[in-house]
Amino acid sequence: MPAPHSYDYAIVRIAPCVEREEFINAGVILHCAEQRFLQCRTHLDEERVRALWPEADLDLIRGRLLAVSSICAGDPAAGPIARLSKSERFHWLTAPRSTMMQVSPVHSGLCESPEQTLEDLYRRVVLMGAPETNARCTDLA
Repeated sequence: MPAPHSYDYAIVRIAPCVEREEFINAGVILHCAEQRFLQCRTHLDEERVRALWPEADLDLIRGRLLAVSSICAGDPAAGPIARLSKSERFHWLTAPRSTMMQVSPVHSGLCESPEQTLEDLYRRVVLMGAPETNARCTDLA
């Protein structure tokens, strides 16, 4: 059995109206330095966002979520932050913000497979049993 690897993760949250302090989980960012792993999975449940804030700019939210994915992937088109090391990108992405898109505190754990752990977290805290065929939801990563 392979030795477990330590990892850190944060939940990406959409807060359509920051003042109301309500949010929807929209992604997971997972970093495992030992495995040189940094990835995220995002999912925008448009119906839930509209329930909290009917006037929410869904195009803007989709763009922000795509930016997180591009930075995680180190896509040069994502700008100078995407050129940082994986650890630096993770810390930049998980820095506290008071904007429409926020992240949870960073949590840590041990895993054998960062890929599987990311998928498990994504299904548990983002999809929460939502049907993946829901036409109003858009997988972004």
